[in-house]
Amino acid sequence: MTTRDYAIQCIKDEAQALLDLIPKIDDNFDAAVEMMFKCHGKVIVTGVGKSGHIGAKIAATLSSTGTPSFFINPLDVYHGDLGVMTKDDIVLAISNSGQTDELLRFLPMVLHMQIPIVAMSGNPHSLLAKYATYHLNVSVSKEACPLNLAPTSSTTATLAMGDALAVALMEKRNFQPKDFAQFHPGGELGKRLLTTAQDVMLSENMPVITPEMNLGEAVIAVSRGKLGLGVAETDGIIAGLITDGDIRRAMEKWQAEFFNKTVADIMTTKPKTVAPTAKISEIQQIMNKHKIHTVLVVDKENHLLGVVDHYSCMI
Repeated sequence: MTTRDYAIQCIKDEAQALLDLIPKIDDNFDAAVEMMFKCHGKVIVTGVGKSGHIGAKIAATLSSTGTPSFFINPLDVYHGDLGVMTKDDIVLAISNSGQTDELLRFLPMVLHMQIPIVAMSGNPHSLLAKYATYHLNVSVSKEACPLNLAPTSSTTATLAMGDALAVALMEKRNFQPKDFAQFHPGGELGKRLLTTAQDVMLSENMPVITPEMNLGEAVIAVSRGKLGLGVAETDGIIAGLITDGDIRRAMEKWQAEFFNKTVADIMTTKPKTVAPTAKISEIQQIMNKHKIHTVLVVDKENHLLGVVDHYSCMI
């Protein structure tokens, strides 16, 4: 076999290990999700070695999707970290064998504090499974490692089960994109979901025109505005909108008669508008749905406050 063949076989083995997890999602999974959903404290994830690395990722995923969680190394518990735990918490303990000595020595303390345990292991008959309130079976038939030694399929299966817990909890919490953004304010998604129209709108030197203005004058106003549009107003209230495209189509249609026409002859009388508090993500949806590049930002009386264009949304 070539190195590429080994890589392909590894991915196949790990993919099969994930598919084999499906029949193992049983009543214990439902009960664990329900208990974690009702938890008034934190989900404390723990594990040693590779299981610890996977546990840290699971804790991060839970926290970022609405379930307060953090990772603790069971070895650190003996040096003061036990103080972070309360009776309102839940421990998610991870061990492929379910017999990890360092983890098993930590669990009696947890039980003494009457903290429920969700165990995740590949051995339903292990001591970890016995101690647990609920046990999630993540056993695999073999590792993807050619020697069947290095944690590969087993760690992938454990990680997937952790993701399954997080996703199930998201559904129970009706976790929405805006909630996700609050936990990720620095990311691209967070910016789009938290940034508003008033944060990015262009508001100076607006190309304001009137419906009665002839198109020759309007072309000059649109050009000076450098936004590719003109906003028609009557007594300070938005009456319509013309764009570069409207002007080009009008020129092709009327040719020599173009300069005898007025803004009212070509303007869109119901342009798309948003409130200054509208989120960038909402504005992008409007633009995509209606195939437009600009929306007007208005107040409750339909006074023009600014313009948000496609480039303003690229944050």
